Amino acid sequence: MIAFISKRVLSGLILVLAMSTGAFFMAHLAISDPTATLIGKTATPEQIEALRDRIGLNLPLMQQYWNWFSGLFQGDMGLSWRTNTPVIADLGERLPVTLSVVFFGMLLCAIFGTTVGVTAGLRPGGVVDRVIKAGSVVLFAIPSYWISIVLIMVFAVNLQWFPALGYVTPQTSVSGWVASITLPAISLALGGVVMIAEQLRNSIVTNSGSDFVRTLRSRGLSTFRVSLHLLRNSAPAAVTVLALMFVSLLGGVIVLEMIFNLPGIGVATQQASQVGDIPMLLGITITTVIFVVVVNLLLDLVLGWINPKARIR
Repeated sequence: MIAFISKRVLSGLILVLAMSTGAFFMAHLAISDPTATLIGKTATPEQIEALRDRIGLNLPLMQQYWNWFSGLFQGDMGLSWRTNTPVIADLGERLPVTLSVVFFGMLLCAIFGTTVGVTAGLRPGGVVDRVIKAGSVVLFAIPSYWISIVLIMVFAVNLQWFPALGYVTPQTSVSGWVASITLPAISLALGGVVMIAEQLRNSIVTNSGSDFVRTLRSRGLSTFRVSLHLLRNSAPAAVTVLALMFVSLLGGVIVLEMIFNLPGIGVATQQASQVGDIPMLLGITITTVIFVVVVNLLLDLVLGWINPKARIR
């Protein structure tokens, strides 16, 4: 098991290093000189040159890369060109907002996706099964931002159950924090619930006619205990889908943060892109890659625990 974890950690580190290097050069290739945007159109040539010197754009590209890359090993992602504040400090304030929405959305996917999927798998062709098939078509055809607007109109404006905009920190109010991330999390989770439910449903239907299940039933096991065995056999596929959804949810939350006015990394990405704030964009990219690597490592550990043969592969 130690060798299994070590290989995954090493491959994750290589991925982070490769992605950070690629992101640096791609960012400088796409954003050649953002000084005019950062300082304004009325800036004099002297002011532009002073800004270029302050943020290091006058240095050779490889020297800029080395300064930035060596700073990463000291926990320094540089200063934001837009705000002149440490990138890591800004991300430390924004990241909890984004992760709150994403992980709450994943929790909703896991709970409701498992419940609906198992119910549909045990009764193929029933009402729940037909709802999943219809929902998979409808939800994938509707953009998440449209769902967000509908949720705001119904649950925030009409019913006034949740706030329409803004974010409350858990330190200020736990109930207010949950209320502020509920509608964004539901907007993210709806499509994922259908994906997990459909994956579980198909896996359970396939395994229901296997010799393994017939043997369990011949021993007199109750339907509930047989269902638990089916769920365990189907769990690896569902866990894999849930982990892969983490990446798509991180991408989807960027739009939702602007709709719900949440101060997360999605809004930071949009602001940094507008002015060519390369240090902030690189910090967001590396942080996202690290979380994806960690989630994939946890996925491998869970799959290895569920199915020891996975550790060998």
